[in-house]
Amino acid sequence: MARATGTRTGLFTSPHLVRYGERIRVSGIEINEDEIASHFTALRELVAEWEQRPTFFELSLALAMKYFAERACELVILETGMGGRLDATTAVPADVAVLTPIALDHQQWLGETLGEIAAEKASIIVPRKKVFSSPQLPEARTIIEQVANERRAPLEFVEDPLHGYALGLAGEHQHGNAALALAALHSVGITLSYETVKAGLGSTSWPGRFERLDSGPGAIASGLVLDIAHNPAAAAALAANWVREFGECKANLIFGVVESKDITGILEALLPIADRVHFVPVNSPRALPPAELAALLPASSPPVEIHQNLQSAFDVPAALPTLVTGSAFLVGEVKALLDDSSHRPSTQ
Repeated sequence: MARATGTRTGLFTSPHLVRYGERIRVSGIEINEDEIASHFTALRELVAEWEQRPTFFELSLALAMKYFAERACELVILETGMGGRLDATTAVPADVAVLTPIALDHQQWLGETLGEIAAEKASIIVPRKKVFSSPQLPEARTIIEQVANERRAPLEFVEDPLHGYALGLAGEHQHGNAALALAALHSVGITLSYETVKAGLGSTSWPGRFERLDSGPGAIASGLVLDIAHNPAAAAALAANWVREFGECKANLIFGVVESKDITGILEALLPIADRVHFVPVNSPRALPPAELAALLPASSPPVEIHQNLQSAFDVPAALPTLVTGSAFLVGEVKALLDDSSHRPSTQ
């Protein structure tokens, strides 16, 4: 929506799916590899003698902010890396904080309970600066209210989804995200009209979020959907959206994930929409072997196949639409396969 108004907008996200440049964009255009190399060379020289070396994520944020400054960005949107309290993005004095629905994820780092995780996430709230939040479960909402009150930050829960506009992103939950984004933009003084909101929402695309493709590699010929659903809440939203889009037609499911995820919870949400399950390895040191994934399935699960690599799963003829989901690494590997490009994964 900001880009539709002509605002020069910088966007910082993580992780990338295929290329590092996906993380840093100005008005929708990725930073090029020459710029990345130049900035990283300068940063390496800058920190060479530091006793405490910055992390890869911290260096990436520094690179992004330098790039946004050079490009005279009028609005910068920063996505936190994982939590909030210890996240590098909090070094940037934000004018508004935005909290999407909080669910159990990354428990080994953020806390075992929803309240503990919410406390980490809510720490992005800046004293006396506006906060917008999606509707939250009671335990998370209470924590957000407490943090906002302590920091004297005006807090608004955006309860009503935004309808009346065609969205470029699929899923009922995206109407709530659209309302949240619109509220945040209004609060920082971006001038919006019906036409710019309509154009912005209609043209929004995000790789790996119920991304529909006409066909895929190998034997896939009935359509392909890519979705990063790496926790039970995301998997449930994915399953609901599948039913909304495909009705009773089930999925040829290709699934791979890394350790530390609630795999049982994710699979419980996905199995009702699966006709057949293909477990594949993920291009990550933390990948769980397909055989271990298969061992987690209940006896009543759909037919299962275990594969040694991703291409093997695609080579199996499929009469039904194929859904690839689980890890961001897996979705990135599929996109690289489709583009015939190299996959450059990162753990941060």
